[in-house]
Amino acid sequence: MSTNGNWLARITATTAPGAVVLIRLYVGAVFLFEGILKFLRPETLGTGRFDKADVPAAGFVAPLDGVFEIGCGALILVGLLTRLAAIPMIVDMIGALLITKLPILWGTAALFTGKSGWWDFVHESRVDLAQLCGSVFLLIVGAGAYSADAALGRGTGSRR
Repeated sequence: MSTNGNWLARITATTAPGAVVLIRLYVGAVFLFEGILKFLRPETLGTGRFDKADVPAAGFVAPLDGVFEIGCGALILVGLLTRLAAIPMIVDMIGALLITKLPILWGTAALFTGKSGWWDFVHESRVDLAQLCGSVFLLIVGAGAYSADAALGRGTGSRR
C-alpha cells in the first residue's frame, strides 16, 4: 500500500497557485466539449473527419479519441489525477497537429481544404497549440490549489 500511496502522492502533488484553475477550466472544457461533439456530429467532427484525414480504422479511433477527450477533459476540469489525464491529451494534440495541421503547412491539404502555407497553418492550429501548451503546463505544475488533487493531498496529511 505504501508504494501505491507514494505513486498517488507523486501524481497528485501540486504546489501551483490557485490561479491554475483558469487553465484547467479552459483546457478541460475544450477537451470535454470536443469529445462530446465527436459523438453528436460524427460526420463532421468524429468518424467522418478522421476518415477524411485518412486516419486508419477511423470508425474505431474517432470514438476512442472522443472517449479519451471526455474522460480526461472531465478529470482536468475537477483537477483529479490531472497530470495523468494530461498525458493522453498531449498525445492527442500532437496527433491532431501532425495529421490535420501539418498538411496545411506543407500545402498538401490545399486540394481538399483550399488552405496552405504558414498563415493558414498558424490560424488553423491555434486551438490545438493552445490545448497542447495548456496540457504540458498542467503536466508540469499539476492541478493547483483549488483541485481534487490538492484536496486528496490535504486529506492524506502529505506535505506538498
